[in-house]
Amino acid sequence: MTGTEQTPEGETLDATQSGVVADSAGNWVDTWAPAKTRGYLRLSRADRPIGTWLLYLPCLWGLALACLATNTFTWVSVWIAVGCGIGAFLMRGAGCTWNDIADRDIDNKVARTQSRPIPSGQATVKGAVIWMLLQAFVAFFILLTFPWAAIGLGVVSLLPVAIYPFAKRFTWWPQVFLGLAFNWGALLAWAAQTGSLGWPPVFAYCAGIAWTLFYDTIYAHQDTEDDALIGVKSTARLFGNETPKWLRWFLIGTVLLLGFATLMATVDRSMLSLTVALGGPWAMGWHLMWQLSRFDPENNDRLLQQFWSNRDAGLIPLPFFALAFFL
Repeated sequence: MTGTEQTPEGETLDATQSGVVADSAGNWVDTWAPAKTRGYLRLSRADRPIGTWLLYLPCLWGLALACLATNTFTWVSVWIAVGCGIGAFLMRGAGCTWNDIADRDIDNKVARTQSRPIPSGQATVKGAVIWMLLQAFVAFFILLTFPWAAIGLGVVSLLPVAIYPFAKRFTWWPQVFLGLAFNWGALLAWAAQTGSLGWPPVFAYCAGIAWTLFYDTIYAHQDTEDDALIGVKSTARLFGNETPKWLRWFLIGTVLLLGFATLMATVDRSMLSLTVALGGPWAMGWHLMWQLSRFDPENNDRLLQQFWSNRDAGLIPLPFFALAFFL
């Protein structure tokens, strides 16, 4: 169903009429942003920070593992964390804008997305293209402050970002392409800290892809009926009633792969440091198990809440990594 909001007089308006987005009403963009900017901020999903978190957290994994592996944390490391955070916000915004440009003829056929800026008329395609390029341009300048290895990885990351919006048209596994794009920061942040790549960030990257398959399959279950009507593919439609079984495998893959990454990054540290660091992936796994226990494909509100809770899931390993650094 489409979202609604209340006028000051108590009249209920459809989300596409009011200008808000169906599944994100009452946020700071609706309340504080100048009216002329709201459509473009919504294109960037500035009203929904969860996507920025999901893009940023693998960066923090990669940086933390690099610090553990090199036993180094400097002001450069602080800038890498800050730069990746700003870059995640900008590139998530640019990626979402590109996604809405590519999906404009699909979004107007799906109840949950009809109120997005382009199909609802809040933003033009030309304006969206300019806005996308502006965000990417600023992010590129931040990238230029990193070592050459990280810059090269940042440029290459544009390929999965460009492909992702079209993946649901040709594969039942578009979530894989989302994972390839969203977890690239694990590689980039490691390279920014160390100046090269290594096996720990590769395993962390693969762990992130498994995690993306977990949380975005949950998210995609909100749209299975509409997706079936218009022929859009997703793992949610592919798995159907078998989704809990697949989610369990993605959970296991996330924990094991991030565990391997952690083990390789801490193999030269003390046994206590290694043990504490390994607690991070396992603690994250318990959070994912809690999500799995609450999975209900018929309850869209719960599906959305579960998706949002993955910010906390991705944060869980970081205190373990930080403590292990000082041991």
